[in-house]
Amino acid sequence: MNSRKDLLFLLGVTAFFLPFFISKGLFEAYYQFNLEHGLLMSFIKFFFLATLGELIGLRIKTGKYYYRGFGLFPRALVWGFLGTTIYMAFAIFASGTPVLLEKMGFENASGILHSDLSWKKVAVSFSIATALNLFYAPVMMTFHKITDAHILENGGTMKGFFRPIQFARIFREINWEVQWNFVFKRTIPLFWIPAQTITFLLPEEYRVLFAAFLGIVLGVILGVAALKSARS
Repeated sequence: MNSRKDLLFLLGVTAFFLPFFISKGLFEAYYQFNLEHGLLMSFIKFFFLATLGELIGLRIKTGKYYYRGFGLFPRALVWGFLGTTIYMAFAIFASGTPVLLEKMGFENASGILHSDLSWKKVAVSFSIATALNLFYAPVMMTFHKITDAHILENGGTMKGFFRPIQFARIFREINWEVQWNFVFKRTIPLFWIPAQTITFLLPEEYRVLFAAFLGIVLGVILGVAALKSARS
């Protein structure tokens, strides 16, 4: 039965994305809208793609893609919001980190980021990814963890979602053994920094889309982290 559900899930995902690959007009319309409304598109990309990752993570954790009380739509709203903060963080760190590098003696770091592929461009992209993941990512991941707990505590309903979030209490109740030793200490240096080095090697208009696809991977990581929390 699970194999059948996996097949249907895969077919559904394929059917959703396939038109963008086979229709040049549809892709060009998406591309143009993305250029003109980057912040809104970041919300939409993460609303769908990162939530898709959550479903995959749930499948890893429980063997199911959904259960009553999971709070699919509230989770999607959170991911949409996080998508807008990721868009802003990309703009801030992609602009600010090269300036810092130039102040440290790395000549023309800002220009190199927009040049052809070279070891210098890799170095600048790596620096941006490192700064982003050391200063922004832990806050984003912790915020997501808190909202995730809030959604589950309130039965996954929209009414419950808009109740005040008990930030201080939920923060204390986080399994920091897993959050620190796995999510922060392992996934950030071993996956996120290398993956987002690639992100900043891409043209600017593709970075958030690539990051949203990485959100699918994040769902898998969250699923594994949840298994570790359950065992610890």
